[in-house]
Amino acid sequence: MKAIIMVFLVCLFSSFTFAQVENATAANEALKRQKYFQDFMNFASNNSNESRLDIFIQVPYKEVLFARTKTGFLAEYKLSISIFSEDKKKLIAEKIWTEKILTKNFNETNSKSNYNLSMRSFYLQPAKYLIRTSLEDKESNLSSTAENFFTVRNFSSPVSISDIMLISHSTESEGAKKIIPNITRNVATQKTGIDLFYEVYSIENNKFVVNYSIVNKKKELTVFSKTDTLFVNRGKNQIFASIVDSNLSLGNFLLVAKIYSLHGKELATVSKKFYSEWTGVPSSITDIELAVDQLLYIATSSEIDYIKSAPDQNQMVQRYLEFWKRKDPTPRTEENEIFQEYYRRITYADENFNDLREGWRSDRGMVFIILGPPDNVERHPYEINTKPYEIWEYYDLNKSFTFLDETGFGDYRLITPLYGDFYRYRQ
Repeated sequence: MKAIIMVFLVCLFSSFTFAQVENATAANEALKRQKYFQDFMNFASNNSNESRLDIFIQVPYKEVLFARTKTGFLAEYKLSISIFSEDKKKLIAEKIWTEKILTKNFNETNSKSNYNLSMRSFYLQPAKYLIRTSLEDKESNLSSTAENFFTVRNFSSPVSISDIMLISHSTESEGAKKIIPNITRNVATQKTGIDLFYEVYSIENNKFVVNYSIVNKKKELTVFSKTDTLFVNRGKNQIFASIVDSNLSLGNFLLVAKIYSLHGKELATVSKKFYSEWTGVPSSITDIELAVDQLLYIATSSEIDYIKSAPDQNQMVQRYLEFWKRKDPTPRTEENEIFQEYYRRITYADENFNDLREGWRSDRGMVFIILGPPDNVERHPYEINTKPYEIWEYYDLNKSFTFLDETGFGDYRLITPLYGDFYRYRQ
């Protein structure tokens, strides 16, 4: 079996939410926070009482601040990983270290394709833990923190399987396979298919059947299935596999690997969440048909009808992207600011105004998406002899909007109508 060397080239996304309606200042501050990606993976260890937990943290260059030095441009940030018991009362393990990125070319500092990848291993008893990761940028003093519960599995069964590692790309040199993991879990850029790695642990030499399937999480529909024969030796076996011709569209998916005996008995199973996001398309978009419906506040009815009348989904996507290309205020750059901001507002509306209707369809969602965050919000949830209501103020428009909750169930309806120029999306 060839040795594996993991090469880390120099998350769960950090995200921001607010308990109440964000205002313009809060929105701008939130956008300044770093975003990093992370992935947790279970593997067996040499100690039968413990398992190995590998934690990867990927930091895009554009999310940290570079300072000019005599030799180029330097970014420096501190990372920490703290592992707590499930009840958060006991610190089990912790690692803190500093990462430095040095580049001679300024253009590399803000390239979307450049990132720094870190990995730390922990040896833990099988159990459920709270994992807290944190990034602190030295130059900007900005920080990001993420918390996730994660179950460390045991591998004591006669046949067991590690977690799946998605592979960004790999090379072979002097008999060793070098792999670079895909920590973002976005597979859309991998035109040749989905490459993956995992380990199988067996108490004896054997022959098995392995089935790979991909499930569309939103539609609960299996979109791909493939079965292979698997020969394993006693102990640890390193398995590389590729999934091609899966024809994945936009969306969130679940990759499932199941090992069966030759008689059809299921012996081990593992799954991996991933998504397919196309370059330039906001990560929140996972359903193209819904995304077209959500153009309601920025496109005309004829533009929406034209996109929907496409003969197939690929053509629909093409027409959809062409619509946004025409809206791009900076067509010579990779970023389409209006595209990104529009769906950021939709995501916020869905998360904060989702009462009796989808948040983006609610009246508060409509105003938020069209006009952006209000400068001030007055809430009156418990006024005597008055039903609950809110007043949103937009100072630069010299305009305020009142929402009344007639039912008392949080269904706030707009009683100050939008009309004329106010009913057009504003950046």
